[in-house]
Amino acid sequence: MRNHLPTRCAICAASDPNDREGLRRMHSIDATDARLLLALDDDPQASAMALSTRLGLARNTVHARLRRLEDGGTLGAHSRRLDTAALGRGLLAFMTLSLSQSEGSQATAALAAIPEIVEVLATTGEGDLLVRVVAVDTADLYRVTEAVLAAPGVVRASTSIALVEVVPFRLAPLLHERADR
Repeated sequence: MRNHLPTRCAICAASDPNDREGLRRMHSIDATDARLLLALDDDPQASAMALSTRLGLARNTVHARLRRLEDGGTLGAHSRRLDTAALGRGLLAFMTLSLSQSEGSQATAALAAIPEIVEVLATTGEGDLLVRVVAVDTADLYRVTEAVLAAPGVVRASTSIALVEVVPFRLAPLLHERADR
């Protein structure tokens, strides 16, 4: 059933729609990059000069590494750090979608047009896509679900509401591991 899906769906595609291997070419993070990112976790507003002093690196090295991480797509948009509750969307749900083989591209394009859909992943298993949805409340989630089901090619949806975040998304342990190499 997944043969109709592009390697990277329309929602998560890079700026170059023909770049289907972009994620594999992403810059690999070395120990110095990891230390730099951990320092930014501690102080997201730190200047290149402050980071260079803290890490014992030249300011130009810090600046060049940050630029390379940003330009290479290793660092995501600043908006990814935002808590969606601050936007009035405190309810988090996950939808597993099954798609029609012939309409996968149309489905992903329609899903990308729904603002409450903040992430879509192509998966193995029961469904074709795992969709992260934010909503104001359950009534708003129902509205979003209706929009998802109206998307061309969406055959079936199963929704689970997150009750509480048990372990928040985190990369610091992996960065510490890399920094210690």
